[in-house]
Amino acid sequence: VRAAESVVFDIAKGSSVTPRTPLPDWIEQRRPGSTAYVSFGFLGRAEVQNDEVVAWRRFFGWANFVFDTNSPFWGKPFGEVASLIVWGPRIDPSRSNAALAWDNVFNNAEWQHGDVWLKLLQTIVMAFVGTVLASIVAFPLAFMAARNVTPSRVANQVTKRFFDFLRSVDMLIWALFFTRGFGPGPLAGMSAIFFTDTGTLGKLYSESLENIDDKQREGIRSVGATPAMVQRYGVLPQVLPVFLSQSLYFWESNTRSATIIGAVGAGGIGLKLWEAMRTNTNWANVFYMVLLILLVVFIFDNISSYLRRKLMGSDGNEERRVSAGSAAAQIA
Repeated sequence: VRAAESVVFDIAKGSSVTPRTPLPDWIEQRRPGSTAYVSFGFLGRAEVQNDEVVAWRRFFGWANFVFDTNSPFWGKPFGEVASLIVWGPRIDPSRSNAALAWDNVFNNAEWQHGDVWLKLLQTIVMAFVGTVLASIVAFPLAFMAARNVTPSRVANQVTKRFFDFLRSVDMLIWALFFTRGFGPGPLAGMSAIFFTDTGTLGKLYSESLENIDDKQREGIRSVGATPAMVQRYGVLPQVLPVFLSQSLYFWESNTRSATIIGAVGAGGIGLKLWEAMRTNTNWANVFYMVLLILLVVFIFDNISSYLRRKLMGSDGNEERRVSAGSAAAQIA
């Protein structure tokens, strides 16, 4: 039966398959009396043979999203699964049903949840470690590049050209370079993020230093502070929130970038996503991974925006002014 249209076959073991009415276009019989092939469209298919009828129900993949067909929980309703997990008899004597259920979900052969989640975590760690290392290296170099902090023109120009070199090469090119050097994996991705962000953050940091208010620095210097104390109390309170805000933004941005560079072999979920797309058949898994990436980017975007608002808000500015005034009083 399909779309309110039905066909009746006469079958008997050892005899032919004979339809009682003409066959519609969704049933194929290659020769009179042979096996009839029935198509139910997206729902499945069936074969009418001379001794039996075999039907296949088509699953779109989502039916196996939690448990695959090898799991003892597969095909059971939610209530029955919950009952088995909470107080049912042990299916596997060596572990609880809850542990078995988690293992079945994590090691789902079709959706590969465990591998996908680990690759996603790898992408997040790549972005975090690369950004943190870039911030640490760019911080002292930015002081060398700032004209109003380091008076040496040679040091300024050499450091700025170094920043230009690092950021002029795209992150994807760095990823290809390090994939060739280190082999495919997260180390190549972290190195690409580190090199690119060191140049970009170094330039942004140095420009922030060159735009500070000199009055605060002069006030600290006027009470007899050493050059190191002038930088500590006259410069850092002005630029440190800006530095942190810029680093947070790049961390959030690198979470997206790490997915792209992963596609060229730099580790993370990007490589797994590219492998799934390349088959041109597993689009449900592609959609699943893209959805996870969007969710992670959304979460980190909101966290980054919240922290940057806290750092750059009016309360933070007031606290920095009070801190600078207290420092001047202590030096005096």
